[in-house]
Amino acid sequence: MTEPLLPEDPAALTRHIEERFHARHRQQLPALAAMAERVEDVHFGDEAVPEGLSALLRRMIGALEVHMKKEELILFPAIRRGGGSGVAAPIAVMRADHDDHDREIAEIRRLTRDLTLPEDACRTWAALYSGLGEFLTDLDAHIRLENEVLFPPFETGGS
Repeated sequence: MTEPLLPEDPAALTRHIEERFHARHRQQLPALAAMAERVEDVHFGDEAVPEGLSALLRRMIGALEVHMKKEELILFPAIRRGGGSGVAAPIAVMRADHDDHDREIAEIRRLTRDLTLPEDACRTWAALYSGLGEFLTDLDAHIRLENEVLFPPFETGGS
């Protein structure tokens, strides 16, 4: 599936991020956490089980929700108003959050052996890793879009 062309207007880009990524993460994570919990419970003791994954995903639900709310309530409205000198500090906070998310992505990859299913994986385990693959791709694209496209024009202008 090819992504549509990104809006060039920063205000439109913030709306795109909310509709494409924020809404999707809010759908993805609770379902993934529930599947991870099921896999960890049913396959307890199996050496390939991604033990601790459900707890990590549940922590990410909270962390991502706080992050997205900060964007939706503080940063994105400021960008829609044209930025200004006060926008550099919230952007720095978002970049720090993104670094945390990158560490969480690395931990998911470690726990799942880079999303490698064992030969005898059940359908739930396969669905979990498939969904995690989509989530990780989405989260990476979300972070890169903000860090590389949305934020730079507002970091150089007027702090």
